[in-house]
Amino acid sequence: MLSKKLPLAAAVLATLVSLPVLAQVKVGVVTSSTGPTALVGIPQKNTVPLLPKKIGDLTVEYISLDDASDSTNSVTAFKKLITEQNVDALIGPSGSPNAMGVIQFAAEAGVPMLAPVGTAAVVLPMNEQKKWVFKTTQNDDIIARALVDHMAKTGIKTVGFIGLNDPYGENWYKVFSGLAAEKGIKITANERYLRFDSSVTGQALKILAAKPDAVLVAAPGAASVLPQTTLFDQGYKGKFYQTHGAALPDFLKLGGKKVEGTVLAASLMLVLPEMPDSNPSKKVASDYIAAYEKLNGSKPATFGANVYDAGLLLEKAIPLAEKAGKPGTKEFRSALRDALEQTRELVGTQGVYNMSAADHSGFDDRGRELITVKDGNWTLVK
Repeated sequence: MLSKKLPLAAAVLATLVSLPVLAQVKVGVVTSSTGPTALVGIPQKNTVPLLPKKIGDLTVEYISLDDASDSTNSVTAFKKLITEQNVDALIGPSGSPNAMGVIQFAAEAGVPMLAPVGTAAVVLPMNEQKKWVFKTTQNDDIIARALVDHMAKTGIKTVGFIGLNDPYGENWYKVFSGLAAEKGIKITANERYLRFDSSVTGQALKILAAKPDAVLVAAPGAASVLPQTTLFDQGYKGKFYQTHGAALPDFLKLGGKKVEGTVLAASLMLVLPEMPDSNPSKKVASDYIAAYEKLNGSKPATFGANVYDAGLLLEKAIPLAEKAGKPGTKEFRSALRDALEQTRELVGTQGVYNMSAADHSGFDDRGRELITVKDGNWTLVK
């Protein structure tokens, strides 16, 4: 009896051996889920389980590391993911300075990097290293133009600027000052501070002395709140503007009544119930928010959506890259970079992506809404 079963067992074994083994794509993710940038990094880390685990006939493994908001740790994490894990793509890091510091390592290894950060400096000006980077947030000029247009429309003639002393703040000043000059808006104060500063009293006093009609704060996450609340406490009565870096629930919680009336340009996610169903991103954003809330018990900040969109970009590009080589090879990664660059009309949570060799962010005006704080909530500017 046993002898009769052996041929059958051998046939089953042979069939199992002959079945194709699913190739695996490895994606490294680096977030700042602890440290000063944690309000940005936590929703990004919490979004990783929602990224596609199978794309076409390929399985995808995500290896997630925390850099504790430290740029040196970001470099260490990137090097580890590239050399030890042999990843095919990288998502992260969370902070703009951290991202600027790892571009060279992604480029040298030929591994595409999807950067969920604010500063456009990670992709502009384009060069041989930055051609490996794709940015999943709106470039500063798209956001700044909406703010400057609103300032001009509402009679703002002078603005005080206060931003982080890092690539985020510096690029924002560069972009904003140019657009403001075109509209005849004068910058009467230009101040900087550090992400982990606990006081900006000195900088705020200088802005107050300049008596600007409005103040623009250029900082992401919790760091966006301090200058505004400080100026409010010092008696400033002008208009406050913020960048898309302030687009998180904690801005409202930490700022309270002191951020009432703030104007910013940011993702439709903040005002989703007010958006028409015809908006191409409404369904994608709604699905993401629902999935995140089910998994984590809370709504995500827009920063988490920047990681989710990275997954959507990879989901479209990986099947094209597979035609050029197997995951884990130089050919696959090079083709993946090319496929990402050729992304057209991909609807994400934040807007619609149209990448090109010159534009590795790909957003247009569909990637922003003009928003204000009213009665402690986000609402569209009417």
